[in-house]
Amino acid sequence: MSATWAVSDSWTMTRRELAHWARQPVQVVVGLVFPVMLLLMFGFLVGGGRGIDGEYVDFLVPGMLALTMAFGLESTMTAVTRDLEKGVIDRFRAMPMYSSAVLVGRSVADMIQSAVGLVVLAGVGLLLGWRWHGSAAAVLAAFALLLLLRFAMLWIGIHLGMVAGRPEMVQAVQILVWPVGFLSNAFATPESMPGWLGAVVEWNPMSATATAVRDLFGSPAAASASTATATSSSSWAFEHAGLLAVLWPLLLLAVFFPLAVGRFRGLSK
Repeated sequence: MSATWAVSDSWTMTRRELAHWARQPVQVVVGLVFPVMLLLMFGFLVGGGRGIDGEYVDFLVPGMLALTMAFGLESTMTAVTRDLEKGVIDRFRAMPMYSSAVLVGRSVADMIQSAVGLVVLAGVGLLLGWRWHGSAAAVLAAFALLLLLRFAMLWIGIHLGMVAGRPEMVQAVQILVWPVGFLSNAFATPESMPGWLGAVVEWNPMSATATAVRDLFGSPAAASASTATATSSSSWAFEHAGLLAVLWPLLLLAVFFPLAVGRFRGLSK
């Protein structure tokens, strides 16, 4: 089976997923608007900024970008379970096509949607007064870390979607995903929490990404929060957030990518 065939089949599956955007515009719009609603709610309605010196929006926007990437696994799960329930994946597997093209198409389409979501949310952040102060290379590195987290969560979503098998089961996973997402430093610094809870938060993979991108964006409020946290609790996880922002997603990929591929190959058995 040639590489050209594999790329062609994978691109066909990617275009199939992208075509859903035109047929289901409401779902796409909701997916883009929901993170914006969370940003506005926590930035202006709920409030926050405990432990933050400076503008809270400088701290909040990078955290929301990381949170959005983590929550993206829900949309991946929903799409996979929907195709399974309708028997679409089984029909594709019976066709003379590259066996993994379905997974490749799913992952490419989700990454494109995630990149669009990042642009939209960052644009709203800019309208609210958020600014990055790092170099162009640092900003690109920050967005690369965010997409790396999304790529890891994507494969978790693919695996869990095939395990769940039905769209109704996605709700059960959401009950677990949301607490893990909010158990992070997206909205507040670990030093503003009880000691044991702050330690758990610092080791959350999403917290590592949020801290790393805040540093790369060079936000003044984030810098002041980092100084305060370092003074009160100089943990290894905090000091090496950039390293963990790379290692955590790679570790998750090392676990869930082979699980997803193995599960996919075993669907017809």
